[in-house]
Amino acid sequence: MEIIPADRFAAPDGTAHYVEHLRVPALSVGTYAIPAGGADPQGPHTEDEIYVVLSGRGRFTGGDRTVPVGPGTVLYVPAHEEHRFHDVTEDLVICVMFAPAEGTAG
Repeated sequence: MEIIPADRFAAPDGTAHYVEHLRVPALSVGTYAIPAGGADPQGPHTEDEIYVVLSGRGRFTGGDRTVPVGPGTVLYVPAHEEHRFHDVTEDLVICVMFAPAEGTAG
């Protein structure tokens, strides 16, 4: 067992911030924080991805679909799909899981 610290959510400069907490070949897990009014600069990934919204509110667009997000929202994004959080009205904190580990797929 491993305890994963998740005490570093916001970036010091108030921008979107990702912190990886665990990495094994098949999976990586981290937290992603986006402040209210902030931008999500990410692009598509080469890995499948799962988001679990822990706190905050906003909207998410993946492919051609847009949905509201809030605590408890779970999203699956297949590899290579354009996606983005936007219209963040309350600071978002999101648990992010990549399979395989981020940056290891081709």
